[in-house]
Amino acid sequence: MIIVKSPEEIGRMRKSGLIAAEVRDRVVKRVAPGITTKELDEYAAEIIAASGARSAFLGYKGSRSVCPYPGNICLSINDEVVHGIPAKRRVEVGDIVSIDVGVQFEGYFGDTATTVMVGVSDFDVIRLVAVTEEALKAGIEKARAGNRLYDISHAIESVAVKAGFSVVRDFVGHGVGKALHEDPQVPNFGQAGRGVTLRTGMTLALEPMINMGGAAVEVMGDGWTVRTVDRKPSAHFEHTVAVQDGAAEILT
Repeated sequence: MIIVKSPEEIGRMRKSGLIAAEVRDRVVKRVAPGITTKELDEYAAEIIAASGARSAFLGYKGSRSVCPYPGNICLSINDEVVHGIPAKRRVEVGDIVSIDVGVQFEGYFGDTATTVMVGVSDFDVIRLVAVTEEALKAGIEKARAGNRLYDISHAIESVAVKAGFSVVRDFVGHGVGKALHEDPQVPNFGQAGRGVTLRTGMTLALEPMINMGGAAVEVMGDGWTVRTVDRKPSAHFEHTVAVQDGAAEILT
């Protein structure tokens, strides 16, 4: 069931969204060669705690996982698509780092992600990151009342495919609100004009995951980390948005 939010509920989601965005942006500034993903995670935990929120990911039990997620945020490097677990791995020059942040504040969730380039000189990698962010913007543009859900999906896919990249099909965007994952699922691929009709007050986490190589991914033995099968790089961007009659409101 898709839950349409009232203006008051969207107001509460703005608060959680702003916290998630602050955590994301402050962690981005800490990303540098030599820092470990565990250190970035611990810094995020400090910001989340100081805001009075809690991590949406820490202790989360996924349907495909063997144990609850052990980190405060997800940090995925290079061919890691999503759900990378913070550890002693150090960021190196040439890496791209996906920073995925989810928080709960006053009963509502905010979910957001970005991909950071660390001294990247490979033009194809730079283009992958830029195209993935462009795909997110294209999807947000279609998140308007009266459009169909797969208008969003088609817009994201079109940007990625036109650039010669692949869209991950095993993981998708989703509704968000009082739960981190609500209906509907929002694929990053699909035929325009299909899916439910979007209504004012729907809140969605749009998150294109775009691969340089093939679309195939696999979950590692830790039960969480998702990597490309061909081990080519992947980029990830995400915003929580509220559907409106005109342009969607970006809450993160």
